[in-house]
Amino acid sequence: MKLNQRLKVRVIGSLLALAISVTAVADPAPIVVCYPGGPVSETEANNAMGAMLRVVERVGEWPENSFTSFFTASVDECRNLLSSKKPAFAITSLGLFLEQREAHHLLPVVQPRMKGATSERYRVMVQKDKYATLESLRGKSMGGTVFAEPDFIRKIVFSGTVDPSVDFNTQPSRQAIRALRSLDKGELDAVLLNGQQYAALGSLPLKSPLAAVFTSQDIPLMGLVANSLTSKPEERARLAKALQGMCSDTDGKKLCDLFGIEAFVPANPAAIDPMIKRWQEEK
Repeated sequence: MKLNQRLKVRVIGSLLALAISVTAVADPAPIVVCYPGGPVSETEANNAMGAMLRVVERVGEWPENSFTSFFTASVDECRNLLSSKKPAFAITSLGLFLEQREAHHLLPVVQPRMKGATSERYRVMVQKDKYATLESLRGKSMGGTVFAEPDFIRKIVFSGTVDPSVDFNTQPSRQAIRALRSLDKGELDAVLLNGQQYAALGSLPLKSPLAAVFTSQDIPLMGLVANSLTSKPEERARLAKALQGMCSDTDGKKLCDLFGIEAFVPANPAAIDPMIKRWQEEK
């Protein structure tokens, strides 16, 4: 091969390598969004996530379509997405964060604030005067949307005092209102509610008065987490700043309203670290 021909081959090869490199850089970075057991439509959530990411890109001064989202309400699918997509950033429940923290080197970045708080309490609701204690519900039926994460409920919500999958006849539901209507009719003995669901009780037309026989300790709400090995500190700070301004933006407010979020605030290690310790200690 003549010198000119070899030179042409090298130039073409270099251009191809550059084109491949540019294409790889231009691929949107995946953000996995997990909302276990929730009633939110995946199509609706992905549309709202698209609007949110455009806001994040604009506020954080990234090029448009720098990020793409993968939403799921399935715990198993979330595990698969975290493993297959290997995202530098994800939005997860506290339970999935605790479960996947070591495997994916997860670090809390921001938390949502809902009804003025960044934590919530879970409650076991029964028809008033029918049951007096959690102990009296052993072997009875308990509904709710939160049973998609049984280890989280056992270790964190109940602090290891009971195992719902063993001690109760759990009946998972995609909608809290359906479980509460069944409780109202006497078809269920109890319903386990998270903080957001409990706050909405007053707006429901229930015939039977309800009472809580169990109230958990304060449990932090989880939001954006980052893979500490594949994300840089400046990237985490930049994305956190963009998210903190999202709920005051017209487009970003759509997703905030969808999940009942008032704002995103910096993650509080003082609230989250005890949850990590409890998760590790409870077998």
